Amino acid sequence: MMTTPVTIIGAGLGGLTLARVLHVNGIPAVVYEADSSAEARTQGGQLDIHDYNGQLALEAAGLMEEFRAIIHEGGAASRVLDSRGTVLAEMPDDGTHGRPEVLRGDLRRILLDSLPAETIQWGRKVTDARSLGDGLHEVTFAEGPAVTTGLLVGADGAWSRIRPLLSDAKPRYTGTSSIETFLYDADERHPAVAKAVGGGAMYALSPGKGIIAHREAGNILHTYFELHCPEEWVDGIDFTAAAATAQVAAELQGWAPELTALITDSDTAPVPRPIYTLPDGHRWDRTPGVTLLGDAAHLMPPSGEGANLAMLDGAELAKAIAANPGDIEAALTTYEQGLFPRSDAAYADANETVDLFLGDQTPFKLANLFTAALNAPHEEPAQS
Repeated sequence: MMTTPVTIIGAGLGGLTLARVLHVNGIPAVVYEADSSAEARTQGGQLDIHDYNGQLALEAAGLMEEFRAIIHEGGAASRVLDSRGTVLAEMPDDGTHGRPEVLRGDLRRILLDSLPAETIQWGRKVTDARSLGDGLHEVTFAEGPAVTTGLLVGADGAWSRIRPLLSDAKPRYTGTSSIETFLYDADERHPAVAKAVGGGAMYALSPGKGIIAHREAGNILHTYFELHCPEEWVDGIDFTAAAATAQVAAELQGWAPELTALITDSDTAPVPRPIYTLPDGHRWDRTPGVTLLGDAAHLMPPSGEGANLAMLDGAELAKAIAANPGDIEAALTTYEQGLFPRSDAAYADANETVDLFLGDQTPFKLANLFTAALNAPHEEPAQS
């Protein structure tokens, strides 16, 4: 029986799933998280959790009942529009899709609630991680004592402090940035916009730019404006200034007003989110006592798979540890033998999704996929 706690860096969905599935199997874990508390920052928007990865992780975690209770009914509906606001294709949410929508914050909450309180150490920002040899690693923090561990897992996202123990790879800018906005009380205050978005997700696309909006619980429209642009363009905008909205909206000249209002009428200041990626097929040599999961392992452009993959990584790693409690290296080898091919396939899908949303054939290529999926109910298009 494994009695030394597994050391997990990062309390995102992947790290928490790992901790929960370990807990289900009677294996102790400690999660070190830089945030000061669970409420320290907002947790992003809506996620579609897939029956072939994210839901499998939740089953392993024993949390399917809690998951079903937070599903946004009707939220899996989606539609494709052109820049003039013309609806080209629609996919209703009839409850049969394998990708129900939930809020990231709700999903994180049910994972946090499923763990013993002492599992999470908040306010522990990693400043360094180094090998001590023989599979041991020391992690130091901005506050609190250092930790020495025989099993270290980097679940700490795109800018992982654990990754350099395994790989020299660094995230690079993809050439696309996302600008995030919100509209509140949308049906009352912005009826034309709410009608354009519909009941779930809306993809209003043209080559090189697109507006992706989700209707979230509480009558909220949550929008990402995706744009092919130099990173310097994003860096050159002062997003704390009122003029930032106009600078962003200038990229949508000629678009339908019910679409551009998602940016110009935002109830929050626009937030830039440059999109980074690790090299396609990122992998590393087996290194004793340490591994990665989620974005720390396979950061890629958004394709609707990131959270799902991180959760499945966590569940698969926990199962490998439980199956090899006396042999950490066997557990990590087993896990990585599944991780790398899974990541390769996801990178390919992510690159296809970028082309589908922002490539030369958008929005018609995506609209055609929706139409084909309606005629073959078990074939579902990529979602973001």
